Amino acid sequence: MPATDFQGSFGRSLLTLRRDQVDSSHHHQPSTTMEVELDSFQRQVAEKFIDLNASAGENNLLSLDWISKLLDSFLCCQEEFRAIIFNHRSQISTPPMDRLLSDYFERSIKALDVCNAIRDGIEQIRQWQKLSDIVISALDSSHRPVGEGQLRRAKKALIDLAIGMLDEKDHSSTTNLSHRNRSFGRVKDNHHRSFGHFRSLSWSVSRSWSASKQLQALANNLTNPKPNDVAASNGLAVPVYTMTSVLLFVMWVLVAAIPCQDRGLQVNFFVPRHYQWAVPVMSLHDKIVEESKRRDRKNCCGLLKEIGRIEKSSRVMNELIDSIQFPLSEERESEVKQRVEELVEVHEGLKNGLDPFERKVREVFHRIVRSRTESLDSLC
Repeated sequence: MPATDFQGSFGRSLLTLRRDQVDSSHHHQPSTTMEVELDSFQRQVAEKFIDLNASAGENNLLSLDWISKLLDSFLCCQEEFRAIIFNHRSQISTPPMDRLLSDYFERSIKALDVCNAIRDGIEQIRQWQKLSDIVISALDSSHRPVGEGQLRRAKKALIDLAIGMLDEKDHSSTTNLSHRNRSFGRVKDNHHRSFGHFRSLSWSVSRSWSASKQLQALANNLTNPKPNDVAASNGLAVPVYTMTSVLLFVMWVLVAAIPCQDRGLQVNFFVPRHYQWAVPVMSLHDKIVEESKRRDRKNCCGLLKEIGRIEKSSRVMNELIDSIQFPLSEERESEVKQRVEELVEVHEGLKNGLDPFERKVREVFHRIVRSRTESLDSLC
Protein backbone atom coordinates (compact mmCIF):
# COMPACT_ATOMS: atom_id res chain seq x y z
CA MET A 1 0.00 0.00 0.00
CA PRO A 2 1.53 3.36 -0.98
CA ALA A 3 2.45 5.74 1.83
CA THR A 4 -0.20 8.22 0.72
CA ASP A 5 -2.91 5.64 1.34
CA PHE A 6 -2.29 5.91 5.07
CA GLN A 7 -2.79 9.66 5.27
CA GLY A 8 -6.57 9.40 5.43
CA SER A 9 -6.49 6.56 7.96
CA PHE A 10 -4.89 8.27 10.92
CA GLY A 11 -8.17 8.38 12.82
CA ARG A 12 -8.62 10.43 15.93
CA SER A 13 -5.53 12.11 17.27
CA LEU A 14 -4.26 11.72 20.78
CA LEU A 15 -5.55 15.21 21.54
CA THR A 16 -9.09 14.09 20.68
CA LEU A 17 -8.68 10.99 22.82
CA ARG A 18 -7.52 13.06 25.76
CA ARG A 19 -10.28 15.60 25.40
CA ASP A 20 -12.83 12.78 25.44
CA GLN A 21 -11.64 12.02 28.96
CA VAL A 22 -11.90 15.47 30.53
CA ASP A 23 -14.82 17.53 31.70
CA SER A 24 -16.84 19.20 28.96
CA SER A 25 -16.04 22.63 30.43
CA HIS A 26 -12.44 22.16 29.31
CA HIS A 27 -13.21 21.18 25.74
CA HIS A 28 -12.46 24.54 24.24
CA GLN A 29 -9.30 25.34 26.16
CA PRO A 30 -6.03 25.53 24.17
CA SER A 31 -3.91 22.38 23.93
CA THR A 32 -1.44 21.99 26.77
CA THR A 33 2.28 21.53 26.22
CA MET A 34 1.92 17.91 27.33
CA GLU A 35 -0.88 17.22 24.85
CA VAL A 36 1.20 18.66 22.03
CA GLU A 37 4.22 16.60 23.12
CA LEU A 38 2.25 13.35 23.32
CA ASP A 39 0.50 13.93 20.01
CA SER A 40 3.87 14.69 18.40
CA PHE A 41 5.11 11.29 19.59
CA GLN A 42 2.13 9.55 18.00
CA ARG A 43 2.77 11.35 14.72
CA GLN A 44 6.45 10.45 14.78
CA VAL A 45 5.68 6.75 15.25
CA ALA A 46 3.13 6.90 12.41
CA GLU A 47 5.59 8.63 10.08
CA LYS A 48 8.30 6.06 10.79
CA PHE A 49 6.02 3.17 9.88
CA ILE A 50 4.62 4.92 6.82
CA ASP A 51 8.21 5.28 5.60
CA LEU A 52 8.88 1.62 6.36
CA ASN A 53 5.86 0.63 4.27
CA ALA A 54 7.11 2.77 1.40
CA SER A 55 10.61 1.26 1.56
CA ALA A 56 9.24 -2.32 1.72
CA GLY A 57 8.47 -2.26 -2.01
CA GLU A 58 10.58 -3.73 -4.78
CA ASN A 59 11.17 -6.96 -2.88
CA ASN A 60 12.94 -5.13 -0.04
CA LEU A 61 10.69 -6.26 2.82
CA LEU A 62 12.63 -8.34 5.40
CA SER A 63 16.00 -7.63 3.80
CA LEU A 64 18.94 -6.76 6.06
CA ASP A 65 18.67 -3.17 4.84
CA TRP A 66 14.94 -2.93 5.60
CA ILE A 67 15.17 -4.53 9.04
CA SER A 68 18.04 -2.18 9.90
CA LYS A 69 15.72 0.71 9.01
CA LEU A 70 13.08 -0.81 11.28
CA LEU A 71 15.61 -0.93 14.12
CA ASP A 72 16.60 2.68 13.43
CA SER A 73 12.93 3.65 13.68
CA PHE A 74 12.63 1.77 16.96
CA LEU A 75 15.67 3.59 18.36
CA CYS A 76 14.19 6.96 17.37
CA CYS A 77 10.86 6.11 19.00
CA GLN A 78 12.63 4.77 22.09
CA GLU A 79 14.61 8.00 22.45
CA GLU A 80 11.48 10.13 22.15
CA PHE A 81 9.68 7.90 24.65
CA ARG A 82 12.61 8.16 27.05
CA ALA A 83 12.43 11.97 26.82
CA ILE A 84 8.69 11.93 27.58
CA ILE A 85 9.23 9.78 30.66
CA PHE A 86 12.08 12.02 31.84
CA ASN A 87 10.10 15.22 31.27
CA HIS A 88 7.20 13.90 33.34
CA ARG A 89 9.16 11.84 35.86
CA SER A 90 7.20 13.37 38.73
CA GLN A 91 4.15 11.42 37.54
CA ILE A 92 5.68 8.00 36.88
CA SER A 93 5.80 6.97 40.54
CA THR A 94 2.05 7.46 41.04
CA PRO A 95 -0.82 5.22 39.91
CA PRO A 96 -1.52 4.14 37.24
CA MET A 97 1.86 5.09 35.67
CA ASP A 98 3.91 3.10 38.17
CA ARG A 99 2.00 -0.04 37.20
CA LEU A 100 2.01 0.66 33.44
CA LEU A 101 5.73 1.46 33.31
CA SER A 102 6.58 -1.56 35.43
CA ASP A 103 4.67 -3.73 32.95
CA TYR A 104 6.50 -2.13 30.01
CA PHE A 105 9.93 -2.73 31.53
CA GLU A 106 9.05 -6.33 32.41
CA ARG A 107 8.26 -6.86 28.74
CA SER A 108 11.49 -5.11 27.71
CA ILE A 109 13.48 -7.63 29.78
CA LYS A 110 11.94 -10.37 27.64
CA ALA A 111 12.99 -8.43 24.54
CA LEU A 112 16.62 -8.64 25.71
CA ASP A 113 16.48 -12.43 25.42
CA VAL A 114 15.13 -12.07 21.88
CA CYS A 115 18.11 -9.83 21.02
CA ASN A 116 20.49 -12.46 22.38
CA ALA A 117 18.75 -15.19 20.39
CA ILE A 118 19.07 -13.06 17.25
CA ARG A 119 22.80 -12.77 17.94
CA ASP A 120 22.96 -16.57 17.95
CA GLY A 121 21.03 -16.61 14.66
CA ILE A 122 23.48 -14.14 13.10
CA GLU A 123 26.34 -16.43 14.11
CA GLN A 124 24.49 -19.32 12.48
CA ILE A 125 24.25 -17.35 9.23
CA ARG A 126 28.01 -16.73 9.45
CA GLN A 127 28.55 -20.50 9.49
CA TRP A 128 26.55 -20.70 6.27
CA GLN A 129 28.76 -17.98 4.81
CA LYS A 130 31.83 -20.09 5.52
CA LEU A 131 30.27 -23.05 3.71
CA SER A 132 29.29 -20.94 0.71
CA ASP A 133 32.85 -19.59 0.69
CA ILE A 134 34.12 -23.18 0.39
CA VAL A 135 31.81 -23.73 -2.61
CA ILE A 136 33.00 -20.53 -4.28
CA SER A 137 36.66 -21.36 -3.66
CA ALA A 138 36.28 -24.93 -4.93
CA LEU A 139 34.51 -23.95 -8.15
CA ASP A 140 36.59 -20.87 -8.97
CA SER A 141 37.86 -21.61 -12.48
CA SER A 142 39.86 -18.38 -12.87
CA HIS A 143 43.07 -20.04 -11.64
CA ARG A 144 42.56 -23.71 -12.51
CA PRO A 145 40.07 -25.93 -14.35
CA VAL A 146 37.26 -27.42 -12.27
CA GLY A 147 37.97 -31.09 -11.62
CA GLU A 148 36.21 -33.96 -9.89
CA GLY A 149 37.99 -33.21 -6.59
CA GLN A 150 36.75 -29.63 -6.60
CA LEU A 151 33.21 -30.79 -7.38
CA ARG A 152 33.26 -33.27 -4.48
CA ARG A 153 34.47 -30.56 -2.13
CA ALA A 154 31.77 -28.16 -3.31
CA LYS A 155 29.12 -30.90 -3.10
CA LYS A 156 30.03 -31.72 0.52
CA ALA A 157 29.84 -28.03 1.50
CA LEU A 158 26.47 -27.67 -0.25
CA ILE A 159 25.08 -30.69 1.62
CA ASP A 160 26.34 -29.29 4.93
CA LEU A 161 24.77 -25.94 4.01
CA ALA A 162 21.41 -27.54 3.18
CA ILE A 163 21.41 -29.45 6.50
CA GLY A 164 22.41 -26.31 8.41
CA MET A 165 19.57 -24.33 6.86
CA LEU A 166 16.87 -26.79 7.88
CA ASP A 167 14.28 -25.30 10.19
CA GLU A 168 15.50 -26.07 13.72
CA LYS A 169 12.26 -27.96 14.46
CA ASP A 170 13.51 -30.52 11.96
CA HIS A 171 17.16 -30.21 12.89
CA SER A 172 17.54 -29.72 16.62
CA SER A 173 21.33 -29.75 16.59
CA THR A 174 21.38 -26.19 15.31
CA THR A 175 20.46 -25.04 18.81
CA ASN A 176 23.95 -25.99 19.99
CA LEU A 177 25.24 -22.80 18.40
CA SER A 178 23.58 -20.75 21.09
CA HIS A 179 26.02 -22.08 23.69
CA ARG A 180 29.12 -20.99 21.78
CA ASN A 181 28.12 -17.34 21.55
CA ARG A 182 28.42 -14.52 24.02
CA SER A 183 25.62 -12.25 25.08
CA PHE A 184 25.41 -8.61 24.10
CA GLY A 185 25.56 -7.78 27.77
CA ARG A 186 29.26 -7.82 28.49
CA VAL A 187 29.20 -4.24 29.60
CA LYS A 188 30.61 -2.48 32.62
CA ASP A 189 28.07 -2.69 35.40
CA ASN A 190 27.71 0.72 36.97
CA HIS A 191 24.15 0.04 38.12
CA HIS A 192 24.41 -3.09 40.28
CA ARG A 193 21.04 -2.49 41.82
CA SER A 194 19.27 -2.44 38.47
CA PHE A 195 21.33 -4.97 36.56
CA GLY A 196 21.81 -7.66 39.16
CA HIS A 197 18.84 -9.81 38.15
CA PHE A 198 19.33 -9.52 34.37
CA ARG A 199 20.16 -13.05 33.26
CA SER A 200 20.13 -11.70 29.68
CA LEU A 201 23.14 -9.51 30.40
CA SER A 202 25.38 -12.42 31.29
CA TRP A 203 24.25 -15.45 29.30
CA SER A 204 22.93 -16.30 25.90
CA VAL A 205 19.62 -18.13 25.65
CA SER A 206 19.37 -21.61 27.17
CA ARG A 207 18.61 -24.88 25.40
CA SER A 208 15.01 -24.80 26.60
CA TRP A 209 14.40 -21.21 25.49
CA SER A 210 11.64 -20.73 22.92
CA ALA A 211 11.30 -17.70 20.63
CA SER A 212 7.62 -18.50 20.11
CA LYS A 213 6.89 -18.60 23.85
CA GLN A 214 8.92 -15.45 24.44
CA LEU A 215 6.87 -13.53 21.88
CA GLN A 216 3.68 -14.82 23.47
CA ALA A 217 4.93 -13.63 26.85
CA LEU A 218 5.72 -10.22 25.34
CA ALA A 219 2.20 -10.00 23.89
CA ASN A 220 0.35 -11.44 26.87
CA ASN A 221 -2.37 -9.10 28.20
CA LEU A 222 -1.25 -6.22 25.99
CA THR A 223 -4.42 -4.16 25.67
CA ASN A 224 -5.42 -0.67 24.74
CA PRO A 225 -5.23 1.52 27.90
CA LYS A 226 -8.51 2.01 29.72
CA PRO A 227 -10.08 5.49 29.52
CA ASN A 228 -9.72 6.01 33.27
CA ASP A 229 -5.99 5.13 33.07
CA VAL A 230 -5.55 7.61 30.22
CA ALA A 231 -7.30 10.33 32.21
CA ALA A 232 -5.54 9.55 35.51
CA SER A 233 -2.11 9.59 33.82
CA ASN A 234 -2.80 12.82 31.91
CA GLY A 235 -2.40 10.87 28.68
CA LEU A 236 0.94 9.20 29.55
CA ALA A 237 -0.68 5.75 29.40
CA VAL A 238 -0.96 6.14 25.62
CA PRO A 239 2.78 6.47 24.79
CA VAL A 240 3.48 3.53 27.12
CA TYR A 241 1.02 1.39 25.16
CA THR A 242 2.45 2.71 21.88
CA MET A 243 6.04 1.91 22.83
CA THR A 244 5.06 -1.55 24.11
CA SER A 245 3.32 -2.31 20.80
CA VAL A 246 6.30 -1.09 18.79
CA LEU A 247 8.66 -3.18 20.95
CA LEU A 248 6.52 -6.29 20.39
CA PHE A 249 6.30 -5.70 16.64
CA VAL A 250 10.07 -5.19 16.26
CA MET A 251 10.87 -8.36 18.23
CA TRP A 252 8.29 -10.28 16.20
CA VAL A 253 9.93 -9.15 12.96
CA LEU A 254 13.39 -10.17 14.20
CA VAL A 255 12.13 -13.65 15.10
CA ALA A 256 10.36 -13.91 11.75
CA ALA A 257 13.50 -13.01 9.81
CA ILE A 258 16.44 -14.56 11.68
CA PRO A 259 17.00 -18.23 12.62
CA CYS A 260 16.42 -18.87 16.32
CA GLN A 261 15.18 -21.58 18.64
CA ASP A 262 11.56 -22.65 18.28
CA ARG A 263 10.56 -19.90 15.89
CA GLY A 264 6.86 -19.15 15.71
CA LEU A 265 4.85 -16.18 14.49
CA GLN A 266 1.53 -17.11 16.09
CA VAL A 267 1.15 -14.00 18.23
CA ASN A 268 -2.12 -12.18 18.80
CA PHE A 269 -1.09 -8.73 17.54
CA PHE A 270 -3.70 -6.09 16.91
CA VAL A 271 -3.74 -2.28 17.20
CA PRO A 272 -7.00 -0.30 17.39
CA ARG A 273 -7.40 1.77 14.23
CA HIS A 274 -7.85 5.08 16.04
CA TYR A 275 -4.10 5.20 16.64
CA GLN A 276 -2.27 7.21 14.01
CA TRP A 277 0.30 4.43 13.51
CA ALA A 278 -2.16 1.50 13.52
CA VAL A 279 -2.76 1.22 9.76
CA PRO A 280 0.90 1.23 8.63
CA VAL A 281 1.94 -1.16 11.41
CA MET A 282 -0.86 -3.63 10.72
CA SER A 283 -0.16 -3.39 6.98
CA LEU A 284 3.44 -4.48 7.56
CA HIS A 285 2.27 -7.21 9.91
CA ASP A 286 -0.11 -8.61 7.29
CA LYS A 287 2.56 -8.48 4.56
CA ILE A 288 4.99 -10.46 6.70
CA VAL A 289 2.34 -13.04 7.60
CA GLU A 290 1.58 -13.44 3.88
CA GLU A 291 5.30 -13.85 3.17
CA SER A 292 5.50 -16.62 5.78
CA LYS A 293 2.66 -18.48 4.05
CA ARG A 294 4.35 -18.58 0.66
CA ARG A 295 5.03 -22.13 -0.42
CA ASP A 296 8.78 -21.61 -0.82
CA ARG A 297 9.11 -19.93 2.62
CA LYS A 298 6.70 -22.03 4.67
CA ASN A 299 9.31 -24.30 6.29
CA CYS A 300 12.32 -22.02 6.05
CA CYS A 301 14.51 -21.21 9.06
CA GLY A 302 14.05 -17.46 8.59
CA LEU A 303 12.23 -15.03 6.30
CA LEU A 304 15.27 -12.79 5.78
CA LYS A 305 15.53 -12.07 2.04
CA GLU A 306 19.21 -12.92 2.01
CA ILE A 307 18.48 -16.36 3.50
CA GLY A 308 16.02 -17.02 0.69
CA ARG A 309 18.68 -16.07 -1.85
CA ILE A 310 21.24 -18.42 -0.24
CA GLU A 311 18.72 -21.28 -0.27
CA LYS A 312 17.82 -20.71 -3.92
CA SER A 313 21.39 -20.21 -5.13
CA SER A 314 22.77 -23.24 -3.26
CA ARG A 315 19.88 -25.44 -4.42
CA VAL A 316 20.44 -24.50 -8.07
CA MET A 317 24.18 -25.07 -7.68
CA ASN A 318 23.60 -28.47 -6.10
CA GLU A 319 21.31 -29.55 -8.94
CA LEU A 320 23.88 -28.38 -11.47
CA ILE A 321 26.71 -30.34 -9.82
CA ASP A 322 24.53 -33.48 -9.78
CA SER A 323 24.05 -33.19 -13.53
CA ILE A 324 27.74 -32.69 -14.43
CA GLN A 325 29.65 -35.41 -16.20
CA PHE A 326 33.34 -35.42 -17.16
CA PRO A 327 34.94 -34.35 -19.34
CA LEU A 328 33.31 -30.97 -18.67
CA SER A 329 31.79 -29.37 -21.75
CA GLU A 330 32.28 -25.66 -22.46
CA GLU A 331 28.55 -25.11 -21.94
CA ARG A 332 28.62 -26.76 -18.51
CA GLU A 333 31.78 -24.89 -17.56
CA SER A 334 30.12 -21.59 -18.50
CA GLU A 335 27.04 -22.50 -16.49
CA VAL A 336 29.14 -23.36 -13.43
CA LYS A 337 30.91 -20.01 -13.74
CA GLN A 338 27.56 -18.18 -13.93
CA ARG A 339 26.20 -19.97 -10.84
CA VAL A 340 29.38 -19.23 -8.92
CA GLU A 341 29.04 -15.54 -9.78
CA GLU A 342 25.47 -15.59 -8.47
CA LEU A 343 26.63 -17.22 -5.23
CA VAL A 344 29.42 -14.66 -4.90
CA GLU A 345 26.86 -11.86 -5.19
CA VAL A 346 24.72 -13.36 -2.41
CA HIS A 347 27.83 -14.02 -0.30
CA GLU A 348 29.07 -10.42 -0.67
CA GLY A 349 25.64 -9.04 0.21
CA LEU A 350 25.68 -10.94 3.49
CA LYS A 351 29.32 -10.10 4.15
CA ASN A 352 28.64 -6.38 3.79
CA GLY A 353 25.28 -6.33 5.59
CA LEU A 354 25.58 -8.73 8.51
CA ASP A 355 28.11 -6.85 10.67
CA PRO A 356 26.24 -3.49 10.56
CA PHE A 357 23.01 -5.35 11.27
CA GLU A 358 24.50 -7.08 14.31
CA ARG A 359 25.78 -3.74 15.62
CA LYS A 360 22.27 -2.34 15.24
CA VAL A 361 20.74 -5.22 17.23
CA ARG A 362 23.41 -4.69 19.87
CA GLU A 363 22.50 -1.00 20.04
CA VAL A 364 18.81 -1.87 20.51
CA PHE A 365 19.78 -4.18 23.37
CA HIS A 366 21.81 -1.56 25.20
CA ARG A 367 19.29 1.22 24.57
CA ILE A 368 16.53 -0.86 26.18
CA VAL A 369 18.77 -1.49 29.20
CA ARG A 370 19.72 2.19 29.49
CA SER A 371 16.12 3.36 29.23
CA ARG A 372 15.04 1.01 32.00
CA THR A 373 17.96 1.96 34.24
CA GLU A 374 17.36 5.69 33.86
CA SER A 375 13.67 5.30 34.61
CA LEU A 376 14.42 3.29 37.75
CA ASP A 377 16.97 5.87 38.84
CA SER A 378 14.47 8.68 38.38
CA LEU A 379 12.17 6.98 40.88
CA CYS A 380 14.82 7.18 43.60
